[in-house]
Amino acid sequence: MLASWEPATALGLGTQSVLPTIPTAYDARQCRPVVELLDRSHCLAGRPTRREDDPMTTPASNAPLGLPESLFVCIDHVGVAVPDLDAAIEMYRTVFGMETVHQETNEEQGVREAMVAVGDPRDEAGSCIQLLAPLNQESTIAKFLDRSGPGLQQLAYRVTDVDRVGAVLRERGLRLLYDEPRRGTAGSRVNFVHPKDTGGVLVELVEPAADH
Repeated sequence: MLASWEPATALGLGTQSVLPTIPTAYDARQCRPVVELLDRSHCLAGRPTRREDDPMTTPASNAPLGLPESLFVCIDHVGVAVPDLDAAIEMYRTVFGMETVHQETNEEQGVREAMVAVGDPRDEAGSCIQLLAPLNQESTIAKFLDRSGPGLQQLAYRVTDVDRVGAVLRERGLRLLYDEPRRGTAGSRVNFVHPKDTGGVLVELVEPAADH
């Protein structure tokens, strides 16, 4: 889902601050499009170094709120804002050799999007880039492009329980956009961390739907 943020200057982050997040139109847990039979369930992200004074880095059986040792499972996707979706898809295909595995138009959010696979889309360890283009000038993505131009727009982390992860992050002093998680694409549940609390990076938390 799209998140509407204050202008970058209002947040004191300069003109390069990232802005809103967008829907993910694929199976977030397995990092594959819902309509494709592509197993992309393995993540390569390493775990952080364990610290004695941080209860969230104790073994999984002792972790607060029943969470695993790491808050995040892996990077779910990276969103890239583009002015022309078809041109971006073609560039990623011809220049990078990246195959489009899913496309979707979201009229409510005013965006067209495409998921492109990094490497072989059948690779279980593969990942995705989400290309986002505005449907109209009122779109949040259009406003992002007007302010910052094409480029990285958001970073989404996959989580096992967005409520519990959100609670831990709030305990650590971070602000979340929503009081309660909202429904994301493909039945996922999502929330967002304020970019002012994450070094200017708009962070999305994605809990995949239970049946994916």
